[in-house]
Order: sequence, then structure tokens, then C-alpha cells
Amino acid sequence: MLDRAARSTATESAENDRAEGPDFIRIQQSPEFMELRSRLRRFVFPVTLLFFVWYLGYVVLAAYATDFMSHRLFGSVNVGLVLGLSQFVTTMAITLWYRSYARRRIDPKVAELVKKR
Repeated sequence: MLDRAARSTATESAENDRAEGPDFIRIQQSPEFMELRSRLRRFVFPVTLLFFVWYLGYVVLAAYATDFMSHRLFGSVNVGLVLGLSQFVTTMAITLWYRSYARRRIDPKVAELVKKR
């Protein structure tokens, strides 16, 4: 009997927690959240596409333009090595760019949404 009462109380407590928690559907459908997603998409999709084209271009050059990629720039350093290393530089630059963008455009909107909750 006590076991049943304890389970009932636990179930009621869990239901109350769910009722008091964030209303994710309402948040997702709010104009503020839609604007936040739009801002994020306006950055992420073009930059991702640009980097993908850059990476794919590198792979195509490595596969089909071997004479160009093996052209020595100085010493043992060739075009392929410079372009390959620049992939890492590009990745870091995009990461820093996104971090800056998120701090300026995304994080303040997230803070507003959290306050409204």
C-alpha cells in the first residue's frame, strides 16, 4: 500500500515537473526563435557551401591536376602542400569567424529567449 502511494506521488511530481518545464513547442513556434534560426542559417549554409566547394576543388586538383599540384614553390614545398595546409587555416578562420558571429548575433537573442521563459 505504501509502495503504491509512493509511486503515485512520484508520478504526480514528474507530471508537475513537466508542466513547469519549458514549453518547447511554444518556444519553437515563437517569432524570436524563428528569427534566431534564420540568423544561424544565413551564416551556416553559405559558409558550409563555400568551404565544401573549396575542399572539393582541392580534392579535384589533387586527383586530376597532378602536374599543377606538384609544382615546387620553394625547396620541397609544392602547391599541393600549401593548398592542403591552407585547408587547416581555412577551418580555423571559419571557426573564429563563427565564434565572433555567434557572440554578436546569436548569443544575445538566446539570452532574450531564456529571460522570456
